[in-house]
Amino acid sequence: MELTAEQLKQYDGSDSSKPIYVALKGRIFDVTAGKSFYGPGGAYCMFAGKDASRALAKMSKNEEDISPSLDGLSEKEMGVLNDWENKFQAKYPVVGRVL
Repeated sequence: MELTAEQLKQYDGSDSSKPIYVALKGRIFDVTAGKSFYGPGGAYCMFAGKDASRALAKMSKNEEDISPSLDGLSEKEMGVLNDWENKFQAKYPVVGRVL
């Protein structure tokens, strides 16, 4: 499955009939099993329906950091992002990619 960033927004947990997706480095993960974290009111709900690569690399929940852009990230931040990617791969299925 391929989704644009705009289409990905539909999977933010606001519609309980749809799965919850979070993208990381352009890959879309189905995080519905982690609904308590990524669903409405969850600690990471701001990432749902978006590519959260930059925010996860920076360990940030700030809206301006929720972006697929990896520009200017330090080596340490890229390492943090890779750790997140490994955690996601171990817990959640990849269902597609962001165009």
